[in-house]
Amino acid sequence: MGPSAEVEVAGTLSGVQADCLFCKLHDSSLHEILVESDNFVVRWDNYPLSKGHVELVPRRHIESFFDMTAVEIVEAYTLMTQAREEIDDQFGPAAYTIGVNDGTAAGRTVDHLHIHLIPRYEGDVDDPRGGIRQILPGPHPDEWAPRS
Repeated sequence: MGPSAEVEVAGTLSGVQADCLFCKLHDSSLHEILVESDNFVVRWDNYPLSKGHVELVPRRHIESFFDMTAVEIVEAYTLMTQAREEIDDQFGPAAYTIGVNDGTAAGRTVDHLHIHLIPRYEGDVDDPRGGIRQILPGPHPDEWAPRS
């Protein structure tokens, strides 16, 4: 087989790329799985930002969140909810940040969709207001102005 092959996953054909980290979900030396379903796994992040940081990864090689089918979106949400329950039980976070770097301009470094579920804890940053708004340079939350 070449760098890309077609394999059957959960009854559907799915492209797998040999050089893709997330196409090797079966390799336990690369991935520690928290929970899984037919079409997705939730794996512990190899470089966690906080205790309990995981990534939801489709078994099917797709790059963008927008490439998921409606059925996959429902399954992803269901599995993410199950993962959240497991993380709540193990670590007791106060909140979560959910994120997708959809494209290289957004910071994606592995060209296979992965959705970050990052537990947040009281005091983990000085001022959490704005959360995801702080990924780009901009004003302090006290200086935000409505769109005109």
